[in-house]
Amino acid sequence: MTIDDYDAVIELMKRTPGVTFRDADSRDATRRYLERNPGLSFVATVDGEIVGCLMSGHDGRRGYLQHLVVQPPHRRKGIANALVEKCLTELNGIGIVKSHVDVLKSNELAHTYWSRQGWALRADIDRYSFIRDGSSNA
Repeated sequence: MTIDDYDAVIELMKRTPGVTFRDADSRDATRRYLERNPGLSFVATVDGEIVGCLMSGHDGRRGYLQHLVVQPPHRRKGIANALVEKCLTELNGIGIVKSHVDVLKSNELAHTYWSRQGWALRADIDRYSFIRDGSSNA
């Protein structure tokens, strides 16, 4: 994925139930993310059209997968699995062997997908967030 894919990826995200679009997903923020994590985010195309995406990055210790999206007509064809595998392979290549993914509690489809892929739902931690500027959509 490159910043040139931004418009198509954001439209895909906006059309996908259970996926949120926030200020933190702006073009500038996405550009910074991609520059900070080069070669770790990917799109899937069919006939030149982006039909799936997955962004990943790391903090030096752990990997983080975000925004796994595949258009409904292209689901159950291995695209999501291929995107996940590509991200995990690239993370592993730089020494990151454990990764996390955040899923909205209301996104049952995503919960089903990740659990079927062998990812463990953590019950031992809670994530807290803080938005410095006080905005509600960051």
